[in-house]
Amino acid sequence: MNSLKLLILALALLGSPLFIVIAAVALLSFASVDIDISVVIIEMSRLADTPLLLALPLFIFAGTILSESGTPKRLLRLSHLLLGWLPGGLAVVSLLVCAVFTAFTGASGVTIFALGGLLFPALIKDHYSEKFSLGLITSSGSLGLLFPPSLPLILYGVIAEVRIDHLFLAGILPGTFMLILLVAYSMYKSPGKKEQQERVGVQEIVAGLKETAWELPLPFIVLGGIYGGFLVTGEAAAITALYVLLVEVFVYRDVSLRQLPHIMVKSMMLFGGILVILAASMAATNFLVDQEVPMRLFEFIRQYISSKYTFLLLLNIFLLIVGSMLDIFSALVLVVPLIVPIARGYEVNLIHLGIIFLTNLQIGYCTPPVGLNLFLASYRFDRPVIQLYRATMPFLALLMVTLVIITYFPLLSLFLVRLLGG
Repeated sequence: MNSLKLLILALALLGSPLFIVIAAVALLSFASVDIDISVVIIEMSRLADTPLLLALPLFIFAGTILSESGTPKRLLRLSHLLLGWLPGGLAVVSLLVCAVFTAFTGASGVTIFALGGLLFPALIKDHYSEKFSLGLITSSGSLGLLFPPSLPLILYGVIAEVRIDHLFLAGILPGTFMLILLVAYSMYKSPGKKEQQERVGVQEIVAGLKETAWELPLPFIVLGGIYGGFLVTGEAAAITALYVLLVEVFVYRDVSLRQLPHIMVKSMMLFGGILVILAASMAATNFLVDQEVPMRLFEFIRQYISSKYTFLLLLNIFLLIVGSMLDIFSALVLVVPLIVPIARGYEVNLIHLGIIFLTNLQIGYCTPPVGLNLFLASYRFDRPVIQLYRATMPFLALLMVTLVIITYFPLLSLFLVRLLGG
C-alpha cells in the first residue's frame, strides 16, 4: 500500500494528468478501508445524471466558435465608436470588450491571445505607457468570469448543486462593480493631451451597429430566455450554440465548414478534460464525505476560528494561493467539494460563496509569482515576466479591494437573486 502511495506521489510530481492522480487516490482510499473499488466507477457514472452538465459543452462550443471568428474585431470597432470619446476611451473599451469576450469563452488565455494583438498596439498608439497597457490587458484577461454565461459559474453550480440561473444573477453586480473601479482607474490614467479625435458621425455608428447586428442579441438570448421563464439553462445553451454556429458560419462566414471539425474537436477536448477530472473528483469526494473528513475538518477549524468573517479572510488567502497555482477548472473541482460543507457550518450562503470563489480564482490568474495570465501575457507580448509583475500591481490592488467588498458585503451578490430569482 505504501509503495502505491509513493507511486501516486511520483505520478503527480512528474506531471501526470490530474484525473489519473485523483482517480488513483480515490481507488487507493476505498481499498484502504476495505470497500469494493467498483464503487469508484459507480460514483463516476452518477455524473451522467446531472442535467445541468449539458450546458457546459454547448457554451464551450459557442465560445470556441466566437474566439475563432471575427467577433473580437467587430466588438472592438463598435465599442471604440461608441466610447472612444471618453477620457481613457480606448482603455475603457478594452476592459468592456475583454469582459464580454471572457464571459462567453470562459478562458482568460483565449482573451489575451485573441484580443491582445489588437489592443496592445492600439493602446501604445493612443499614447498609453507600455506598463499600463500590459497591466490592463493581463488583468482584464479574466475579467468576465463573473458574468453569464461564464463556464466556471456553471461548473461551480454543478459541483456545489446550486441553481445556475441564481449564480448568473449573483455575478452581475460584483462583476459590474469590479469593472467600474477599473474603468475609473483607466480614465484617471488617461494620457494628458493627445491628438484631437475626429468626431464620430451617426452614419459610422449605425454602420458599426449593422456590422455587429447579429452578435449583439447574444446576451439577451441567454439572459432573456432564462429569466423570462422561456428556457432552462441547458436549452439556453443549445440555442446559443446553434445561433452562434449559424451566424458565424453562414451570415458572417468567418468560420468555414472545413474549420468546423477542428473547432468541435478543440472545444470537446476542453470539455472532455473537465469531465474526466470532475468524474474522478466525484469519486474522491464521496470517499471524503463517507469518512466525514469535511465535518472533522470543520470541527478542527471551529476550535480555533469561531468567527465567520475570520473564516472568510483565511478562505480568501487560501483561494488566492490555489488560483495562482491551478487553472480555474481544476481548482473548482478539487476545492469546492471540501469547502462547501465547512462554509455551510459557518452559515455562508453557497451562492455568495460561489462569487467569492470565482473572484479569488480570477485574481489568482494574475497574482505573482505563478499566476497563469502573467506567463501567457509574457509569451504573447514577448516581455519578461518580472515586467508583467510590476505592470499588473495597480490593477491587482483594485481587484483586491473588490474582493474584500464582495466577501464582507454579501448583499452585493445576493440582491438580484432575492429580487429576481424567485
